[in-house]
Amino acid sequence: MQKVVLVTGGSRGIGKAICEKFAAEGYTVAVNYEKSKEKAEALAEKIGGKAYCADVSDYIAVSKMFDEIEAELGEVSVLINNAAISTYGLFQDCSDEEWERIFGVNVKGVFNCSKRAVGNMVKNHSGSIVNISSVWGVTGGSCECHYSATKAAVIGYTKAMAKELGLSGIRVNCIAPGAADTDMNARFSKEDLESVAEETALGYIAKPEEIAEAVFFAASEKASYITGAVINVNGGMVI
Repeated sequence: MQKVVLVTGGSRGIGKAICEKFAAEGYTVAVNYEKSKEKAEALAEKIGGKAYCADVSDYIAVSKMFDEIEAELGEVSVLINNAAISTYGLFQDCSDEEWERIFGVNVKGVFNCSKRAVGNMVKNHSGSIVNISSVWGVTGGSCECHYSATKAAVIGYTKAMAKELGLSGIRVNCIAPGAADTDMNARFSKEDLESVAEETALGYIAKPEEIAEAVFFAASEKASYITGAVINVNGGMVI
């Protein structure tokens, strides 16, 4: 029986590349989305998976999604908490609503999906969770204070989960990507992105597929003795 992986925010960008990588490695992929229905369904059809709509910040919606996945594909053995939103601006201009929303998706979403996934993982004494943080969760990013705060929270949550779930046979790791060629960074000018690329040791912006390779490794049995790790995939932007 094929293993089932759930990738939240899987319809585009890094999430899409992660879905494609797991499908290529023989997994059945559940592609989560909130708004990008057409992209998610097209991707799912292409890779032989299935698309599922849920706002990860809503536990009831998440639980319903898991029920549907379990009924149609089987139990989730690998969870990739990738769904995230980002805004850019001065921290004093961040509204209460904006703060609540970004923490709802980026942090509560990780909690909601993990909480729903671990029941079967504990029962099976097996499972892998990979949380997607960011270089800004490691270092902090100017004009991205609220985003940085959420991604730092994901790192702390990963380490605590790894300690709590290790004896249950569940590994929990974190990938902290640097800048990548995704829609999330499309708001920046070509000059801005070139400037970021110049700050990396490798001198270029990551392709989503390069991030996906690290995610798959962390989730796979090749990383069987790795848990609680924060793997920096940033091209040497931070060393």
